[in-house]
Amino acid sequence: RPPRRARRALEAQRAAGAAPAPRPFSKMGSKYDRAITIFSPDGKLFQIDYAFEAVKKGAATVGVTGKNCVVLGVERKAVAKLQDPRTIRKVVKLDDKITLAFAGLTADARVLVQKARVEAQSYRLTCEDAPSVEYMARFLARTQQRYTQRGGVRPFGVSSILAGFEAATGTPKMYQIDPSGTYFSWKANAIGGRNAKSMREFLEKEWAADLDDAAAIRLCVKALLEVVDSGANNMEVVVLKRAADGTQSEETLAEDALDAISAEIEKERDEEAAKGKADEMKDD
Repeated sequence: RPPRRARRALEAQRAAGAAPAPRPFSKMGSKYDRAITIFSPDGKLFQIDYAFEAVKKGAATVGVTGKNCVVLGVERKAVAKLQDPRTIRKVVKLDDKITLAFAGLTADARVLVQKARVEAQSYRLTCEDAPSVEYMARFLARTQQRYTQRGGVRPFGVSSILAGFEAATGTPKMYQIDPSGTYFSWKANAIGGRNAKSMREFLEKEWAADLDDAAAIRLCVKALLEVVDSGANNMEVVVLKRAADGTQSEETLAEDALDAISAEIEKERDEEAAKGKADEMKDD
């Protein structure tokens, strides 16, 4: 209801026969981020951009493919002293053969994961076979895109990395799915956190084809150490392996193993730094 002074002015205008002055658009009403279905003049959907911002505020997530493995590593945020850390999972299984790691809003990811699990079971019931990694990536991308094209909903604030193996050849497969509904296949990638771009550039320099299991794990941990300060205590690494007979296994690395790898990487860094200083002194 307008204030008393504004009502009096409006009544005076009506009594004089004058048309009321049009209300100016509010500052927020003139923006293009009020609805997901409205494009801005430069062709953007701002709600999708905001969903990407939610992903950037999430935990850093790294995926690396090897010759016979896929390694997924996530940054674990600090939890309250009385909170059970086992209830905070950033790496989840969609099916016996497919694992997903995500960055962004955990509540949105929970809904998306549930939809994907139902679809995987429906595929098994209909086709009597396990869904492929690409099929599940396509389903997740289609679901997320659907939430960008109609009113009354908002995009999922989640980016995810989907990992598994191709059934026919046993080749490791890894896909990234974004809030916009796009998906791409990667050999190594990083999402989430403010330093995702620098981690991706690091992976571009360090990744090589046909990495063995130990080298792939080491590369994943090394990339996470670019953003994680306290070492193995604040990271979780899951390794998917496929044996020669086609059996697939999943292993979560223990903290002792992660501590050993982190200590070895830190030692190498210290040695390289010391060597660099020695070279500078020689030049002087």
